[in-house]
Amino acid sequence: MPTISINRDLLFSALGKCYSEEEFDELCFEFGIELDEVTSDKLIILKEQGTERSEGASEEVIYKIDIPANRYDLLCLEGLVQGLQVFLGETGFPPFKVIPSQTVPQRLIVKSSTCSIRPYAVAAVLRNIHFDQNTFNSFIDLQDKLHQNLCRKRSLVAIGTHDLDTVQGPFYYEALSPDSIKFQPLNQTKEFTASQLMDLYATDSHLRHYLPIIKDSPVYPVIKDSNGVVLSMPPIINGEHSKITLKTRNVFIECTATDLTKASIVLDTLVCMFSRYCQDQFTVEICEIETSQGGIKNYPILKTRQEKIDVNKINRMVGINEQADKVADLLTRMCLTATVAGNGCLSVTIPPTRHDIIHACDVYEDVAIAFGYNNIEKTLPSTNTIAAQFPLNKLSDQLRDQLAQAGFTEALTFSLCSKEDISDKLRKPLSSIPAVHVSNPKTLEFQVARSTLLPGLLKTIAANRKLPLPLKFFEVSDVVLKDKQRDVGARNCRKLCLVYYNKSPGFELVHGLLDRLMQLLEIPLDPTGTTGYSLKACDDATFFPGRCAHVVFAGATVGVLGVLHPEVVTSFDLNLPCSALELNVEPFL
Repeated sequence: MPTISINRDLLFSALGKCYSEEEFDELCFEFGIELDEVTSDKLIILKEQGTERSEGASEEVIYKIDIPANRYDLLCLEGLVQGLQVFLGETGFPPFKVIPSQTVPQRLIVKSSTCSIRPYAVAAVLRNIHFDQNTFNSFIDLQDKLHQNLCRKRSLVAIGTHDLDTVQGPFYYEALSPDSIKFQPLNQTKEFTASQLMDLYATDSHLRHYLPIIKDSPVYPVIKDSNGVVLSMPPIINGEHSKITLKTRNVFIECTATDLTKASIVLDTLVCMFSRYCQDQFTVEICEIETSQGGIKNYPILKTRQEKIDVNKINRMVGINEQADKVADLLTRMCLTATVAGNGCLSVTIPPTRHDIIHACDVYEDVAIAFGYNNIEKTLPSTNTIAAQFPLNKLSDQLRDQLAQAGFTEALTFSLCSKEDISDKLRKPLSSIPAVHVSNPKTLEFQVARSTLLPGLLKTIAANRKLPLPLKFFEVSDVVLKDKQRDVGARNCRKLCLVYYNKSPGFELVHGLLDRLMQLLEIPLDPTGTTGYSLKACDDATFFPGRCAHVVFAGATVGVLGVLHPEVVTSFDLNLPCSALELNVEPFL
């Protein structure tokens, strides 16, 4: 959940009313946000850097407010004030309009070379805007919040804002080799090539986090004007030439992206929040985007849409009993203009600032917030049920108790592991294992969902091998196996695994524990394996030849036990013999 820092005096001035801390905290709760902390710049510096550094810092009160992660329209002072004023009924929700240019519309031409790195771009113009220091700071801060939140640290979308009067359209978005890009970056005094910028910002506390997004690419994205002046090198830095200041009157906003939908949402949010400062309030000048395929698209979209919502379903889902006109008023307070459409339905207008409204249930939630969760009458359920533990979990807990009483220590290992853990280290080919693979693993340690519990326990022993012998560990957890019969192509399977590690293999101890578990499950030893359980000698590459057996129950193999092969033991950095048992728990329900 993102947190925004708002100057209290600026907030109350914009709201037109002063609140006590308790009153504002209550207002935030009613609106569905949370006042997290009341502090100041001086207190923040004092806490983080000490008394000496805090001297001279501002003591103005700052409210830190937690905002729902999908409410991008509340990430700045302007959006928060607008939302609260509409909620309190002090103002209506403004109509945002896209207007054509009075002359030739600005055009951003996207070259096909960008397809390999950041293929999409959108743009808009805020015409005749007026900034003061506070609104300028808020404008920059909203961009930072969007970069960290919706833009996923600029990996999905990068925002660039420029003084339109310092550049000349049309603009060109292309990808060039790093050494062919040369410009003066923001707040620098000389020109650098893109390669030099990578070295320059490698130690920058703010920008170094974004360098890996494009660093290894043979080409870097860049936006130029018709005179060849570089506006920005997304997602790293803007150019000094087009830097916006308090004197800027026309702002050209561009967003480059790997996700066009996200880029459109970011652009809509940014222009809606700050079009209020334009001479013609709540209007945004259109820009033409010439795609790499040659088509022309206009941005921003600022799309409003209509949804038909059933009032009876709202009442049933929220737990209230309100008339249609009352529900319409509640939604209007949440910036969702609603009117009664007849037949027990409402026509709800979703504005371009509310991209969080995806489904009817999102509308129901806003009704609940506006009505007040504390005002919803508590009712007892109309049905009566008796809760019971899921049978598989109950059996798993009973097995855990018995294994712990037998002197084994329970381990809880990762559900993901490397391909090597379940194949090469266990002396089995990967192609023979029905493992579910992660399509984009972040590390080599988490490439597949585990198909066996054994590697996790062996790694646990390796991490604890300095403890006194013997080491006895067990785990009762799920593994994941491919299954074409399931709609998702895989299924979970509950397994039990235990490992004994000592100077001698201890096979007889593992075998004895298996017999004890079967005794507790009231399953008799049956040499035929049809009504009870039996052991059947087998060859398994993971285990030592001649010291391995399948556990057979009701005519099917449900597990394996034996002494681990020395190559398996050494592959997990162990040097003493091990015995192991792995059992499928589900057939014993």
